[in-house]
Amino acid sequence: MGNVRVVELFAGVGGFRLGLEAASDRYKVIWANQWEPYKTDQWAFDCYVSHFGKSSNHVCKDIAVAKKDIPDHDLLVGGFPCQDYSIMKKNSAGIEGKKGVLWWQIDDILRVKRPSYVILENVDRLIRSPAKQCGRDFSIILRCFYQKGYAVEWRVINAADYGQAQRRRRTFIIAYHNRTKLFQDFAEQVCVTGLKAMHRQAAENGIMPKAFPIASHQRSYVDHWIDEMRFEDMESLSKIQKVYLYNAGVMMNGRIYSVEVTPRHEPFIPLGKILEQGSVDERYFLKEEDMPKWIYAKGAKHEQHHRRDGSVYWFNEGAVGFPDSLDKPSRTMLTSETQVGRTSHVVKDLQTGKLRVLTPVECERLNGFPDNWTNTGMSERMRYFCMGNALVINCVMKICTELLNSDNHYK
Repeated sequence: MGNVRVVELFAGVGGFRLGLEAASDRYKVIWANQWEPYKTDQWAFDCYVSHFGKSSNHVCKDIAVAKKDIPDHDLLVGGFPCQDYSIMKKNSAGIEGKKGVLWWQIDDILRVKRPSYVILENVDRLIRSPAKQCGRDFSIILRCFYQKGYAVEWRVINAADYGQAQRRRRTFIIAYHNRTKLFQDFAEQVCVTGLKAMHRQAAENGIMPKAFPIASHQRSYVDHWIDEMRFEDMESLSKIQKVYLYNAGVMMNGRIYSVEVTPRHEPFIPLGKILEQGSVDERYFLKEEDMPKWIYAKGAKHEQHHRRDGSVYWFNEGAVGFPDSLDKPSRTMLTSETQVGRTSHVVKDLQTGKLRVLTPVECERLNGFPDNWTNTGMSERMRYFCMGNALVINCVMKICTELLNSDNHYK
C-alpha cells in the first residue's frame, strides 16, 4: 500500500491538492509551485501556504526557473493557465499565446521526470483550439505525450452533471506511462481488438468513464493518427493538423479515438442550497443607481454596432436569468464575478428577498472549497478572482479515487 508522490503545478489556492487529499491520504504532495507573473503580491501562493504550511518545497517562482528543482514523483497535476484558450477572450492565440506557452514547461518536466501519471485541467474549448485550426493545440499536447511514452484519456466534464452546484465545463486529461499496468492492459486490448478497445476505454473501461459514467454515446466518431507516419515532426503537425474532437477520447501509440458521450446524470445541488442562511452584509445588495446597468447587461439585445472600417452589423444576444434561478445549478463562475455585467450572478436573498451578488463564501462553496478558504489576507476582489480561476474539487477527487482503484501498483 504505497504512497503516491505528487508534484502540483500552477497550484492556485490549492484546489487540486484538496481533491487529492479528499480522495486518499496516500496522495502526498512533495513539491508545489504557484507564481503569478507581473504581480508584486502573490495572494494565491500566500493562501496556499497558509493552509498547507511554509516549506522549501512550496515554491513561488516562475516555473521556467523552478522546474530544475522538481524532485522525482509518481503523479504530476495542474490546472495549467488557460487564458489563451478561453472562449471569453477575443482573438485567443492558443498554445502560442503568452499563457499557452506554459504547456512547454510541462512538456520539459515530462521529458526529464517521466512520472507514471499526469492529471491536468483546462477550459472546455482546449480540445478545439484555435478556432481557425480546430484541434491543433490539443493534437500538439497529445503528440508530446505520445513521444514520451504515454497513453491519454480526456473528458469535457460539466460539474453539475455529476452532482455539483455549478455548470462549470472543463477538460480533464489523465495520462499514464507505458511502464504502468494501466498502459500495458490498454495496449494489449488495442492489439487484439483495435478501435473497439479504444472505444471501450473511452466509454467504459478507462479512468474517466469510471469516474464519470456515461449514459450513451453518438454513433459518429473520430479515428485519427498523430504519429510520425502521419506528421513527420511537430512543426508539420502544427502547420496542417485540423481535427474536430468530441468531448471524450483516448490516445494510444499515436492513434486518437474520440466520441461524443452523454453523462449519466447525478442529482445536482441547486444554487439556493449553497446560499448563506443568515443576514448578509448590505454591501452585497444591488444599488438602486446600478439597476439600469444590470437590467441592460442581463437583457436581450438586438443592436446596430459599427466595425472599425465604418460598416454596420447587427449584434444579437439572448437574455440571461435575472435573478438567477435558485432551483438550478449556477452558471459558470468567472474571475469578474460580482462586477456589474452579464456573467455575474444575481440572487434573491433568502432572508430579505432583495437582489444581491454572491458572497465570497458562496463562491467558495460553488467550487467545493471550505468556507472562508480564501480569507487569508487578500482583498475581496482577489477572493472572487481566485474562485473564478479555481476548479471544482469534487471532479479531481473522483478522478484520483478511480486512479487508485484502477492501477494494481497502488492497491
